[in-house]
Amino acid sequence: MGNTEKNTFSIPTQQELEQLSELHKTMGDYSRMKILWLLMGQELCVSDLAKQMNITKSAVSHQLRELRITRLVQSHRVGKNVFYSLSDEHIQWVLEETYAHISER
Repeated sequence: MGNTEKNTFSIPTQQELEQLSELHKTMGDYSRMKILWLLMGQELCVSDLAKQMNITKSAVSHQLRELRITRLVQSHRVGKNVFYSLSDEHIQWVLEETYAHISER
């Protein structure tokens, strides 16, 4: 069942592998994963995320900081509120594809 096609991509550089590792570490946290799923298709502020996750605003802010560092989420201010969304369509694709992988039984 192995793939007999040759790989047409090159192995990432050490720096790129380190960045990939950090990205996966960030996504490997339950709370951050839930935030990413909640942000799929909609923008939410810290208060909304805290309510939906039943955790404190401070805890949500901490998780969002980690997600911003690895460029998984982006934010913009509207008045006093800061709204968060996924950084781009690649993040949603990664989430959907990995979910499809674990759903295969």
